[in-house]
Amino acid sequence: MEKDYLQTQSYAADISFIKEAQLRIGPYIHKTPVLSSKSLDSISGRQLFFKCECFQKGGAFKIRGASNAIFSLKDDQAAKGVVTHSSGNHAAAVSLAAKLRGIPAYIVIPENAPKCKVENVKRYGGQVIWSEATFQSRESTARKVQQETGAVLIHPFNDKRIISGQGTISLEMLEQVRDIDTIIVPISGGGLISGVTLAAKAINPSICILAAEPKGADDAARSKVAGKIVTLPETNTIADGLRAFLGDLTWPVVRDLVDDIITVDDEKIVEAMRMCYEILKVAVEPSGAIGLAAVLSDKFQQNPAWKNSNKIGIILSGGNVDLGVLWKSFGK
Repeated sequence: MEKDYLQTQSYAADISFIKEAQLRIGPYIHKTPVLSSKSLDSISGRQLFFKCECFQKGGAFKIRGASNAIFSLKDDQAAKGVVTHSSGNHAAAVSLAAKLRGIPAYIVIPENAPKCKVENVKRYGGQVIWSEATFQSRESTARKVQQETGAVLIHPFNDKRIISGQGTISLEMLEQVRDIDTIIVPISGGGLISGVTLAAKAINPSICILAAEPKGADDAARSKVAGKIVTLPETNTIADGLRAFLGDLTWPVVRDLVDDIITVDDEKIVEAMRMCYEILKVAVEPSGAIGLAAVLSDKFQQNPAWKNSNKIGIILSGGNVDLGVLWKSFGK
C-alpha cells in the first residue's frame, strides 16, 4: 500500500528532492555515525542501531533542513535575512546556517525555551526576539518580524525544503546499515518523520516507520486515530522539542505512510536518557531519547504487529540538554 501511495499521492517532498538536498547540504553538515550496543540489544530483544544526530552540527538534526532551506534561497532573497520561530534546536540551526551563508537570522523564541538552546542561538549569531510560550504567539511574533525586515520565513517543519533536508538522514542510515527493517522517529511538527519516511519508503517500500511521541503531547497519535489534524489546548512533557503540532504538509505523510505512533510517558523518556548516558555513553536530550523509550515500551514489546521488527534504526535526534532540568528529573 505504501508503494502505491508514494506513486499516486503528491507529498511535499520526494526522493529526488531529498537527494538534491543531500548534495546541497553536504559541505555544511556532518555525516553522523550509527552506534550499537550489545547491552541495549539484550534489554530490548532486538538489534538496535542508533543514528547519532546528537553529534550533528548545532547538536541536532535540524541543521539539515535549515541549511537546505537557506542555501536554496536566491541571493536577492537571502540578502534581507531569514526569520523563524522555535523552542530551540531549529532556532540554533537557522542561526548557524545563516551564519554560514553570511546573512542575518531573526529568531523568535518562546519564553519557556531551555537556556542551553537559547545560548546556542546567541553563539551562532542569531538575533533573539522573545514571544509568549504559545505556538500562536510564536507565529504572530515571527510574522511581525517578517513584515518589519523583509526576511524570508524558514518554518520549523511545514516546508518542503525542511522536510527534504531532514530526509537525508534516511539516505545515510540505510547506506550505513542496509538491512534495517524498522525506523523509530520522534514526532512533533512532523518535518523529521515526513522526510525520513518519504526517503526510507522510496528506498524500501516494506520498511516500517514508527513515530515516538510523549503522552503529554500526543496530538499526532490523536490525529492518526481521528483521521484529521488534532491540536491540544496545552502540552506537558519534559521533551521540549516535541510540543509542536502537525502541519498541512507533514500530516498527509503521517496519515498515509507512518505505520503507527507509540506514546510514552516522561518517566520512561528519562529512563531512556539514563540508558543512553550510562550504556551508550552518549548525551541525548529528552526528545532524542524517546525512540529508545518507545522500543522498550510494553506497547511495542507486546504488540504482535512488530514481532518481525528485528533490526531497528533509532534516531537520536538531538543532544542539547538543559542539565539543571535533567538532574532534577533524575532525582524524582
